[in-house]
Amino acid sequence: MALRTTVAGISSPEDLAEALQAAMYLADDGIATAGYLSLALGKPLLLEGAPGVGKTEAAKALAGILGRQLIRLQCFEGIDAAAALYEWNYPRQMLAIRQAKDGEQLDIYRDDFLIERPMLTALRRPDQVVLLIDEIDRSDHEFEAFLLEFLSDFSISIPERGTLRAPERPVVILTSNRTRELHEALRRRCVYHYIAYPEPEREAQIIMLRSSAVAESTARAVVHAVGLLRQEPLAKPPGVAEAVDWAEAATALAQSGAPWPEAFRRSLGAAIKDEEDLAHLRPRLPLFIPGLAA
Repeated sequence: MALRTTVAGISSPEDLAEALQAAMYLADDGIATAGYLSLALGKPLLLEGAPGVGKTEAAKALAGILGRQLIRLQCFEGIDAAAALYEWNYPRQMLAIRQAKDGEQLDIYRDDFLIERPMLTALRRPDQVVLLIDEIDRSDHEFEAFLLEFLSDFSISIPERGTLRAPERPVVILTSNRTRELHEALRRRCVYHYIAYPEPEREAQIIMLRSSAVAESTARAVVHAVGLLRQEPLAKPPGVAEAVDWAEAATALAQSGAPWPEAFRRSLGAAIKDEEDLAHLRPRLPLFIPGLAA
């Protein structure tokens, strides 16, 4: 396999980290290195981590700096090849057959009868798109086996059309929330990186990078609070995106006249989005928000 040491002007992990930061994504050395190696080796990038740590945002930022369209395949239980690859537009085919004149040669397997799905798009235009296969752990083992075959040589067989092979390896990013273990063979196909919750200093930098209206003191207060909240037995602990939302919401309330501790309390719904979690936390909010009256 030939190495692509420079892709879109990116010739090192440091170049990639700098480009991602310009795209409003603050990458640490681990994800910058994994992303660069994925591009250089032509291998899919598998990102695992808890919901909300920035896996999908990393894919969006990478597509942006490569100047490509992000094509997202959202996985779900029961997803099959028709949802991922293609299907024929049967109503249009039937209409064409009814409207055809006697003796007319009609090809009902032309491109205009083909409904293209994300994986087929990536095969046909690998230099124009980034394929995001999101939350692969939500699919079943049958689809995972199908995906493994697809990633082995980036080709598919359409019975009516023959085999279609990508002219070059597409950029593919898979994400997993680790709700189940992925097959070892699938992991071996990929460059792997686990995204943990960022360290407090980095998370505060992410908040300020994503929202220039948030003061440093606000960002640090939110980071302190979400760090404690993530240690609670919550159904949906706040991710980085929720930390950014909370900081922005508290800032908006403070600018409207609410005092700071109260602004944090009133905007808690920007970070915690489950009623049972909110009920668990409401009596204990002073433990997480300094200065808040009990």
